[in-house]
Amino acid sequence: MDATHDSAAAPLIEVFASIQGEGAWVGEPQVFVRLAGCPLRCSWCDTPESWVVGKNPAKVHGLKGVEEQDPWASPFIALTWILSAEPREPRTISITGGEPLMWPGFIRGLGNIKGPRRVHLETAGAHPEALASVLDMVDHVSLDLKPDQDMGPVVPLDVEGPLGERPWGEESPTSSEEWRLARRRCLALIADHDACAKLIISADRGTQDYLPLLEDLAQVAPRIPLFLQPVTPCRGISAPDPSLLTDVVEDARDLGLTVRVVPQVHKTLGIQ
Repeated sequence: MDATHDSAAAPLIEVFASIQGEGAWVGEPQVFVRLAGCPLRCSWCDTPESWVVGKNPAKVHGLKGVEEQDPWASPFIALTWILSAEPREPRTISITGGEPLMWPGFIRGLGNIKGPRRVHLETAGAHPEALASVLDMVDHVSLDLKPDQDMGPVVPLDVEGPLGERPWGEESPTSSEEWRLARRRCLALIADHDACAKLIISADRGTQDYLPLLEDLAQVAPRIPLFLQPVTPCRGISAPDPSLLTDVVEDARDLGLTVRVVPQVHKTLGIQ
Protein backbone atom coordinates (compact mmCIF):
# COMPACT_ATOMS: atom_id res chain seq x y z
CA MET A 1 0.00 0.00 0.00
CA ASP A 2 1.23 3.49 -0.79
CA ALA A 3 2.38 5.12 2.46
CA THR A 4 0.36 8.23 1.71
CA HIS A 5 -2.80 6.12 1.73
CA ASP A 6 -1.87 4.11 4.82
CA SER A 7 -4.00 5.13 7.81
CA ALA A 8 -0.91 4.67 10.00
CA ALA A 9 1.25 6.98 7.91
CA ALA A 10 2.57 10.21 9.40
CA PRO A 11 4.49 13.23 8.09
CA LEU A 12 8.13 13.10 9.14
CA ILE A 13 10.51 16.03 9.30
CA GLU A 14 13.71 14.13 10.00
CA VAL A 15 15.30 10.96 11.32
CA PHE A 16 18.74 11.23 12.92
CA ALA A 17 21.02 9.66 15.53
CA SER A 18 22.10 11.85 18.43
CA ILE A 19 22.28 12.10 22.22
CA GLN A 20 19.15 12.55 24.31
CA GLY A 21 19.40 16.03 25.80
CA GLU A 22 16.41 16.12 28.16
CA GLY A 23 14.56 14.19 30.84
CA ALA A 24 15.25 10.92 32.60
CA TRP A 25 17.34 9.40 29.81
CA VAL A 26 19.57 12.42 29.23
CA GLY A 27 22.90 11.41 27.71
CA GLU A 28 21.66 8.16 26.13
CA PRO A 29 22.46 7.62 22.43
CA GLN A 30 19.12 7.46 20.61
CA VAL A 31 17.59 7.68 17.14
CA PHE A 32 15.12 10.55 16.87
CA VAL A 33 12.04 10.40 14.69
CA ARG A 34 10.63 13.92 14.44
CA LEU A 35 7.02 14.14 13.28
CA ALA A 36 5.46 17.23 11.74
CA GLY A 37 2.33 18.89 13.01
CA CYS A 38 1.43 20.54 16.29
CA PRO A 39 -1.72 22.53 17.14
CA LEU A 40 -0.06 24.10 20.20
CA ARG A 41 2.02 27.25 20.21
CA CYS A 42 4.39 27.13 23.19
CA SER A 43 6.19 30.45 23.56
CA TRP A 44 9.53 28.70 24.20
CA CYS A 45 9.28 26.15 21.36
CA ASP A 46 12.71 25.67 19.76
CA THR A 47 11.37 23.81 16.71
CA PRO A 48 8.58 26.02 15.32
CA GLU A 49 9.26 24.54 11.89
CA SER A 50 7.55 21.41 13.20
CA TRP A 51 4.19 23.15 13.72
CA VAL A 52 2.94 22.93 10.15
CA VAL A 53 2.38 19.80 8.09
CA GLY A 54 3.74 20.70 4.68
CA LYS A 55 5.23 19.13 1.63
CA ASN A 56 8.90 19.64 2.46
CA PRO A 57 10.91 16.41 2.15
CA ALA A 58 11.90 14.44 5.21
CA LYS A 59 15.62 14.48 5.92
CA VAL A 60 17.15 11.14 6.81
CA HIS A 61 20.62 11.54 8.32
CA GLY A 62 22.31 8.28 7.42
CA LEU A 63 25.91 7.10 7.44
CA LYS A 64 26.28 8.17 3.80
CA GLY A 65 24.94 11.66 4.38
CA VAL A 66 21.54 13.32 4.32
CA GLU A 67 18.89 11.93 1.98
CA GLU A 68 15.60 13.66 1.22
CA GLN A 69 12.51 11.46 1.17
CA ASP A 70 8.76 11.77 0.76
CA PRO A 71 7.68 13.02 4.20
CA TRP A 72 4.58 10.80 4.40
CA ALA A 73 5.92 7.52 5.72
CA SER A 74 4.37 4.31 7.00
CA PRO A 75 5.85 2.79 10.17
CA PHE A 76 7.70 0.24 8.00
CA ILE A 77 9.30 2.92 5.85
CA ALA A 78 10.21 4.91 8.96
CA LEU A 79 11.88 1.82 10.42
CA THR A 80 14.07 1.49 7.32
CA TRP A 81 15.13 5.12 7.85
CA ILE A 82 15.88 4.36 11.50
CA LEU A 83 18.08 1.44 10.42
CA SER A 84 19.98 3.68 8.03
CA ALA A 85 20.52 6.31 10.76
CA GLU A 86 21.80 3.93 13.44
CA PRO A 87 25.63 4.01 13.40
CA ARG A 88 26.01 0.46 14.75
CA GLU A 89 23.88 -1.42 17.27
CA PRO A 90 20.12 -0.74 17.60
CA ARG A 91 19.30 2.37 19.63
CA THR A 92 16.31 3.54 21.59
CA ILE A 93 13.84 5.32 19.30
CA SER A 94 12.68 8.72 20.54
CA ILE A 95 9.45 9.83 18.86
CA THR A 96 9.27 13.60 19.06
CA GLY A 97 7.75 16.51 17.18
CA GLY A 98 5.75 18.58 16.71
CA GLU A 99 3.23 16.69 18.77
CA PRO A 100 3.53 12.93 18.11
CA LEU A 101 0.08 12.23 19.57
CA MET A 102 -1.41 13.78 16.45
CA TRP A 103 -0.45 10.48 14.81
CA PRO A 104 -1.33 7.64 17.22
CA GLY A 105 -1.69 5.07 14.43
CA PHE A 106 1.91 5.66 13.40
CA ILE A 107 3.17 5.24 16.97
CA ARG A 108 1.27 1.96 17.39
CA GLY A 109 2.46 0.71 14.02
CA LEU A 110 6.09 1.47 14.77
CA GLY A 111 5.78 -0.12 18.21
CA ASN A 112 4.58 -3.34 16.58
CA ILE A 113 7.61 -3.71 14.30
CA LYS A 114 10.51 -1.95 16.06
CA GLY A 115 12.18 -5.16 17.23
CA PRO A 116 14.45 -5.05 20.30
CA ARG A 117 14.62 -1.26 20.49
CA ARG A 118 12.95 0.70 23.25
CA VAL A 119 10.49 3.39 22.14
CA HIS A 120 10.36 6.71 24.00
CA LEU A 121 7.51 9.17 23.46
CA GLU A 122 7.94 12.91 23.99
CA THR A 123 4.61 14.69 24.32
CA ALA A 124 2.99 17.89 25.51
CA GLY A 125 0.43 16.05 27.61
CA ALA A 126 -2.54 17.70 25.94
CA HIS A 127 -4.24 14.64 24.40
CA PRO A 128 -5.05 11.94 26.98
CA GLU A 129 -7.21 9.81 24.67
CA ALA A 130 -4.39 9.50 22.14
CA LEU A 131 -1.90 8.80 24.93
CA ALA A 132 -4.10 6.02 26.29
CA SER A 133 -4.29 4.43 22.84
CA VAL A 134 -0.49 4.15 22.45
CA LEU A 135 0.71 3.67 26.02
CA ASP A 136 1.13 -0.10 25.70
CA MET A 137 3.38 0.43 22.67
CA VAL A 138 5.92 2.78 24.24
CA ASP A 139 8.53 1.97 26.88
CA HIS A 140 8.93 5.46 28.32
CA VAL A 141 6.88 8.67 28.27
CA SER A 142 8.42 12.10 28.72
CA LEU A 143 5.47 14.33 29.59
CA ASP A 144 5.67 18.13 29.55
CA LEU A 145 3.92 20.15 32.22
CA LYS A 146 2.93 23.42 30.59
CA PRO A 147 1.76 26.65 32.24
CA ASP A 148 -1.24 27.61 30.14
CA GLN A 149 -0.12 31.26 30.37
CA ASP A 150 2.73 30.35 28.02
CA MET A 151 0.45 28.78 25.43
CA GLY A 152 -0.65 30.69 22.36
CA PRO A 153 -3.91 30.02 20.55
CA VAL A 154 -4.56 26.45 19.44
CA VAL A 155 -4.17 26.27 15.65
CA PRO A 156 -5.92 23.43 13.79
CA LEU A 157 -3.55 21.42 11.63
CA ASP A 158 -3.76 22.21 7.94
CA VAL A 159 -2.75 18.83 6.58
CA GLU A 160 -1.41 19.12 3.05
CA GLY A 161 -1.51 15.42 2.30
CA PRO A 162 -3.81 12.81 0.73
CA LEU A 163 -4.91 11.25 4.01
CA GLY A 164 -8.48 12.49 3.86
CA GLU A 165 -9.91 12.43 7.36
CA ARG A 166 -7.56 13.48 10.13
CA PRO A 167 -6.01 10.52 12.00
CA TRP A 168 -6.62 12.06 15.43
CA GLY A 169 -10.02 12.54 16.95
CA GLU A 170 -9.30 14.62 20.02
CA GLU A 171 -9.53 18.37 20.37
CA SER A 172 -6.70 20.28 22.01
CA PRO A 173 -7.31 22.15 25.30
CA THR A 174 -7.96 25.86 24.91
CA SER A 175 -8.78 27.08 28.43
CA SER A 176 -7.04 26.83 31.79
CA GLU A 177 -9.59 24.31 33.03
CA GLU A 178 -9.31 22.17 29.89
CA TRP A 179 -5.52 22.19 30.22
CA ARG A 180 -5.75 21.10 33.86
CA LEU A 181 -8.14 18.26 33.05
CA ALA A 182 -5.98 17.04 30.17
CA ARG A 183 -2.82 17.27 32.27
CA ARG A 184 -4.31 15.35 35.19
CA ARG A 185 -5.69 12.64 32.89
CA CYS A 186 -2.30 12.22 31.24
CA LEU A 187 -0.57 12.09 34.61
CA ALA A 188 -2.99 9.41 35.78
CA LEU A 189 -2.18 7.34 32.70
CA ILE A 190 1.59 7.43 33.29
CA ALA A 191 1.48 7.18 37.09
CA ASP A 192 2.50 3.50 37.03
CA HIS A 193 4.38 3.59 33.72
CA ASP A 194 8.07 4.19 33.01
CA ALA A 195 7.87 7.97 32.66
CA CYS A 196 9.12 11.37 33.70
CA ALA A 197 7.65 14.85 33.84
CA LYS A 198 9.41 17.91 32.43
CA LEU A 199 8.76 21.52 33.35
CA ILE A 200 10.29 24.38 31.36
CA ILE A 201 11.32 27.30 33.60
CA SER A 202 11.61 30.76 32.04
CA ALA A 203 12.40 34.22 33.36
CA ASP A 204 8.99 35.72 32.68
CA ARG A 205 7.12 33.50 35.15
CA GLY A 206 6.98 33.40 38.92
CA THR A 207 6.75 30.52 41.36
CA GLN A 208 2.97 30.96 41.55
CA ASP A 209 2.69 30.01 37.86
CA TYR A 210 4.41 26.67 38.41
CA LEU A 211 2.92 25.65 41.75
CA PRO A 212 -0.41 24.32 40.31
CA LEU A 213 1.55 22.04 37.97
CA LEU A 214 3.65 20.72 40.84
CA GLU A 215 0.51 20.13 42.91
CA ASP A 216 -1.13 18.17 40.08
CA LEU A 217 1.95 15.97 39.77
CA ALA A 218 2.12 15.40 43.54
CA GLN A 219 -1.58 14.54 43.76
CA VAL A 220 -1.92 12.33 40.66
CA ALA A 221 1.51 10.79 39.94
CA PRO A 222 3.79 11.44 42.93
CA ARG A 223 6.28 8.69 42.02
CA ILE A 224 7.06 10.21 38.61
CA PRO A 225 10.41 12.07 38.70
CA LEU A 226 10.32 15.74 37.74
CA PHE A 227 12.98 17.39 35.58
CA LEU A 228 13.14 21.17 35.68
CA GLN A 229 14.58 22.53 32.46
CA PRO A 230 15.77 26.15 32.37
CA VAL A 231 14.67 27.44 29.01
CA THR A 232 17.34 27.81 26.36
CA PRO A 233 16.92 31.48 25.34
CA CYS A 234 15.03 31.69 22.07
CA ARG A 235 12.44 33.90 20.36
CA GLY A 236 12.61 36.53 23.12
CA ILE A 237 12.25 34.04 26.01
CA SER A 238 15.02 34.35 28.63
CA ALA A 239 16.51 31.81 31.03
CA PRO A 240 15.41 32.07 34.69
CA ASP A 241 17.38 33.59 37.53
CA PRO A 242 18.94 31.08 39.96
CA SER A 243 16.58 32.32 42.68
CA LEU A 244 13.52 31.30 40.65
CA LEU A 245 14.97 27.86 40.01
CA THR A 246 15.70 27.46 43.72
CA ASP A 247 12.16 28.44 44.66
CA VAL A 248 10.58 25.97 42.23
CA VAL A 249 12.95 23.22 43.37
CA GLU A 250 12.01 23.82 47.00
CA ASP A 251 8.28 23.94 46.20
CA ALA A 252 8.64 20.55 44.48
CA ARG A 253 10.58 19.12 47.42
CA ASP A 254 8.00 20.46 49.88
CA LEU A 255 5.41 18.40 47.97
CA GLY A 256 7.51 15.25 48.25
CA LEU A 257 8.52 15.14 44.59
CA THR A 258 11.79 13.79 43.24
CA VAL A 259 13.21 16.75 41.33
CA ARG A 260 16.29 17.39 39.21
CA VAL A 261 17.48 20.47 37.31
CA VAL A 262 18.86 19.57 33.89
CA PRO A 263 19.46 22.04 31.02
CA GLN A 264 19.09 21.03 27.37
CA VAL A 265 22.30 19.04 27.16
CA HIS A 266 22.23 18.71 23.37
CA LYS A 267 22.16 22.51 23.13
CA THR A 268 25.13 22.73 25.50
CA LEU A 269 27.03 20.20 23.40
CA GLY A 270 26.11 21.99 20.20
CA ILE A 271 24.62 18.90 18.57
CA GLN A 272 21.27 18.22 16.95
